[in-house]
Amino acid sequence: MPTSTTSKAAQLALAAAAAAGLHLAPASAEVVAPVQHEFVIRNFKTEQGVLLPEARIVYGTYGKLNAAGDNAVLLPSHYMAKFTGYEWLIGPGKALDPGKLFLISTELFGNGRSSSPSNTPEPLHGPRFPALTVRDNVHAVHRLLTEQLQVRHLRSVIGFSMGAQQAFQWAVSYPDFMDGIVATSGTAKTYGHGIVRLEGQIAALTADDAFKRGDYNAPPEKGLQAFAMVWTGWLFSQEWWRRELWRTGAAPDITLAKVIERYRTRFIPGADANDLILQMRTWQAHDVGTTPPFNGNVEAALASIRVPVLYMPSETDLYFPLTDARYEAAFLKKGVLLPIPSLWGHPAGAGASTEDAAFLNTHIAAFLARPAP
Repeated sequence: MPTSTTSKAAQLALAAAAAAGLHLAPASAEVVAPVQHEFVIRNFKTEQGVLLPEARIVYGTYGKLNAAGDNAVLLPSHYMAKFTGYEWLIGPGKALDPGKLFLISTELFGNGRSSSPSNTPEPLHGPRFPALTVRDNVHAVHRLLTEQLQVRHLRSVIGFSMGAQQAFQWAVSYPDFMDGIVATSGTAKTYGHGIVRLEGQIAALTADDAFKRGDYNAPPEKGLQAFAMVWTGWLFSQEWWRRELWRTGAAPDITLAKVIERYRTRFIPGADANDLILQMRTWQAHDVGTTPPFNGNVEAALASIRVPVLYMPSETDLYFPLTDARYEAAFLKKGVLLPIPSLWGHPAGAGASTEDAAFLNTHIAAFLARPAP
């Protein structure tokens, strides 16, 4: 059955959207519901050498792989997101038409549905779950594509936020596996300021005595609310707050106090504290420069990317600032830097406003329409 994807910008402003308020879909076109799947890897060895008896990846598919096998697009998920997190880009008249493309949307380890601290049995449950990297996620999804779906080549990898991190990693780790990548509101490396920001959010969460070093019996509510408020302060631009764009699409009686309280208590409903931390650690550790054989040289890793890159940072992103994107773009041999002109901060890269969604769909569609190399 088709499901209508209506605008969620107002829900975002009210902190009612799921997955850190980043599941945004300001569009009216209908999207055919995706089919949910699961891929299981037995004895998955992480980059740090820990053996997971089972590594499970939840993912969704839209459309079908064509006979030539050349219409597949990968959409790796962002922070704590489900596979429906790209529906602002999917549908007739949008950049990704499931009637023409085979779309695979994967869920990161640690989101609570793919293998995570919260759903893995002992001895790796909760705080004992191993740290995972973006490369761990990319390598696991490569196996999913080639072993389960028989996809040998991708038209593109398109990623927002942590999905953009994965897109860059795909282009470095598997340089000939796709025709191009699109990265919105995300960089190829997490730099010092981003690491500090994430550390502050982890500190806010773990300061709650109820956290019990990750062995809690009930959710550490005070810590979760403190985490949410720290995160919220970075989500949008300062001018977004000054212009009170949180009123967009909201009820007439909305107030700043109500917005703040909803962010405090409903930021990522039902999220597990250890899952939140696991994905923040994955985010912190991301650096394409640490991919062998680059020995920590992010410039060399970026220069190794062979495929065209459409690099779309948000002009007002406080998570992944425009200056970082400009620095990285200088090393891309086939990169186009196209900032999103928006006041919506980080979520602009997921179509936070109608204008953001139109800008992204227009330019991503044009990028996909170019002749394959």
